[in-house]
Amino acid sequence: MSLTPASRPHPGTHPAGGPRSPRPRRRLRLRSRLRPSLVALLGASCLGGLLLAPTAGAASDGGGDGRGELALQRQLEELVATPGGPPGVIVVLQRDGRPRVLRAGVADLETGRPIEPTDHMRIASTAKAFSGAVALRLVQQGELALDSTIGDTLPRLPDAWASVTLRQLLNHTSGLPDYSEDPEFLELLLEDPRRTFDPRRLLDFVADEPLRFPPGSRYQYSNSDNIAVALMAEAATRKPYEELLRRIVYRPLGLTDTSLPLGYEMPEPYMHGYAVEPPAPPEDVSEALSASGVWASGGIVSTPRDMTRFIRGYAAGELTSRAVLREQRRWIEGASEPAGPGRNSAGLAIFRYDTRCGVVLGHTGNFPGYTQLIAATPDGRRSLTFSLTTQVNRTLDPALVNRLRAVEENAVCTLLGPRRG
Repeated sequence: MSLTPASRPHPGTHPAGGPRSPRPRRRLRLRSRLRPSLVALLGASCLGGLLLAPTAGAASDGGGDGRGELALQRQLEELVATPGGPPGVIVVLQRDGRPRVLRAGVADLETGRPIEPTDHMRIASTAKAFSGAVALRLVQQGELALDSTIGDTLPRLPDAWASVTLRQLLNHTSGLPDYSEDPEFLELLLEDPRRTFDPRRLLDFVADEPLRFPPGSRYQYSNSDNIAVALMAEAATRKPYEELLRRIVYRPLGLTDTSLPLGYEMPEPYMHGYAVEPPAPPEDVSEALSASGVWASGGIVSTPRDMTRFIRGYAAGELTSRAVLREQRRWIEGASEPAGPGRNSAGLAIFRYDTRCGVVLGHTGNFPGYTQLIAATPDGRRSLTFSLTTQVNRTLDPALVNRLRAVEENAVCTLLGPRRG
């Protein structure tokens, strides 16, 4: 594709703007600060693969008692104090009873306000689990099948993609080219980070490209996959994806503070997300980007409280049948991005994290200003939500990713207790 002239909006976008648009000087500064984060975010899809747990920085198991929580609290405070670390972090641990909340740092550097479980945040690629929840429910209801193809369901998409199945989209073995790596898409986003894209036309950026590999032959994490999943859900039901989310996911699980916006504004209250690049001071990027450019692959806004409710129900299979759940848990080699704790393997819109203290199922995500992990035991009775207020991935800071994964694994051990035998 050729770059669209700056004076003319791209056919898949709408002019951005509004009363809170940043001043020109601040906009230029934001572009400069966002460039490495965007390159890291949008290039992250090529990094997926089977990963083992990092050995550096692993602490004692601790266990599911007060000593384990005290040790984890110290590790969270050390993470916040690390150069390039997040200004704030919150961890929600829930066993059978009331949730336990651990936190360090602040939700807002200007006010010093602490993070609360009811603060809104960008959930990044954990939104892919939501598209999985919608698709698997439709499979249970017979409106889609795991063998449904792009050619049969979305005939407007390229013929070269026609044989790709819903199953391959959900476990990232489709071979679809990733629209978020497309130079034109990235240039448009850098030109105006608050640009409103037409989310249902995002795949147009790569419509002239062939598949990266034969469908089903290998694993490659891709943002295009979950855009296609949402479009298949819409085609099967003739209902907007946002409505399907409300009907299939939000209402059954009691998610009252979760939404899929297209703009850049965050609902109050929210934990502020920052670009952290020492020695420069942290830059607030909470409202620097429109969510329309990631949509079903990462645009949802939620809270730690809602995400705890979601992962407990999703991991346990509350939204689908046992037969579909068995299909979801057919594990292959592959990691979420950034990699989660322990050894990673991929299912259908969910990942298995095999840690030294036991197995949890979940998803991770990263977006400028935010990094997420949600995970729960396969029965959903124990869960954790782990949220940072800066973006962490291997492109931006590999050492920090390893440190984060070690702390995440310690959080799993605090949740589960040490593995016996």
